[in-house]
Amino acid sequence: MNPHGPDNALLGRREMLTRCGMGLGAMTLGSMLAEPAAAAASPADWLAPRPPQFAARAKHVIHLFMNGGPSHLDTFDPKPALVKYAGKPLEGGAPSTERPTGAPLPSPFKFRRHGESGIEVSELFPNVAKRIDDIAVIRSMYADVPNHEPSLLLMNCGDARQVRPSFGSWVTYGLGAQNQNLPAFVVLCPGGFPIQETQNWQSGFLPGVYQGSYVDPSNASIEQMIEHIRNDAAPAPSQIAQLALIRRLDAHRRAAAGGDPNLESRIQSLELGFRMQSEATDAFDLSGEPQHIRDLYGPGVQGRQMLLARRLVERGVRTVQVWHGAGQPWDSHDDLEIQHRRLAGECDQAIGALLHDLKQRGLLDETLVLWGGEFGRTPTVELPKEGSNAGKINGRDHNHYGFTVWMAGGGVRGGQVYGATDELGFKAVEDRVHVHDLHATMLRLLGFDHTQLTYRHAGRDFRLTDVHGRVIDRLIA
Repeated sequence: MNPHGPDNALLGRREMLTRCGMGLGAMTLGSMLAEPAAAAASPADWLAPRPPQFAARAKHVIHLFMNGGPSHLDTFDPKPALVKYAGKPLEGGAPSTERPTGAPLPSPFKFRRHGESGIEVSELFPNVAKRIDDIAVIRSMYADVPNHEPSLLLMNCGDARQVRPSFGSWVTYGLGAQNQNLPAFVVLCPGGFPIQETQNWQSGFLPGVYQGSYVDPSNASIEQMIEHIRNDAAPAPSQIAQLALIRRLDAHRRAAAGGDPNLESRIQSLELGFRMQSEATDAFDLSGEPQHIRDLYGPGVQGRQMLLARRLVERGVRTVQVWHGAGQPWDSHDDLEIQHRRLAGECDQAIGALLHDLKQRGLLDETLVLWGGEFGRTPTVELPKEGSNAGKINGRDHNHYGFTVWMAGGGVRGGQVYGATDELGFKAVEDRVHVHDLHATMLRLLGFDHTQLTYRHAGRDFRLTDVHGRVIDRLIA
């Protein structure tokens, strides 16, 4: 290959500086953009298994993402005061975030104590309630803004505005892949992409091999879940020969231009796609599961993807993110009682089954399960406003000042409630937990000091929690 030919007409910035005779400039730029040893030493080792910084409690993460903002007041944070003040104007006016709200809106759902811990759970989640002694309910979460897009990115990537690697990408960067024949980070989102699309599982400035691999579990067929999982056009020997040719061409390019991380990421993706043809077919084929296990998880897409999540971590996948669906299904600006009952009915059995199944297989101790959305909802009823709801006055607006998530397994001390919101449930007031604190705690359970899991980019060391975050020790067993 001619390094000066048309195939090399577009030069990388480092190569351009070198060819222009600015050797010192190239050396300076190279040091500014230096990558850590795990990423720079050998691209072939980017996904090699690596030990954490210290003994880990968790090896895998399953993130159950209820996108749209489930109401903490109707699920895991009961507020009897909403009945007391129902329909009455509040002194100082109704607390609002984005849209005007009115009087306090009592929850239409009953709460009951469960387990030895006696934690109150809404009637919406009877199957999850059976596992409450394994769960740590965090009732004092807060985020930065009440908008979906930045709050999704904050929860998934640790930054609401700028391009940053997602949580799953950081985990893969830190630990590598346990199973070289499956992606280390899998995203299950039925019906297409959510808002912010692939930014939610992006690798950001990390090498592309660390980004999440999207799968649509809407259909049970493996061919429909994963496009081109089977190559009917070329037998395995031909594909191996093609990959070998691509590797040789890449070697020429690397010798001429000094390497290209993006190109290397694409090559590794091609090779992973080839290896997945057998392993992924097995992992995503549920027909081999006993009928009683499939019945345990229940019918429908939620049961299917929760079972898939268990099968993936069982096969060594580091991070599985399970979205309730595309769009914002939990965004109940009106008809909250109808919508939340339907949504919880779709996933409660499957979530309870996932926790039970992980535990009976000995996987819960090493699998950290996180449930929640990007924020919560207001304790006061949302008032009609053009374009925001149907004017029914029976829903709640976004609320980032206080909401609930819960964690289970992976070294979490279950059977406890951490933190609290105020009397009405509008704002976190006791033992407040920012999203950065949640991420710092999750990384600790995975064996990392969040201040030390860094990546050198653009002249500074970046981390998931930026310059924030504290580990919540009381959440750790």
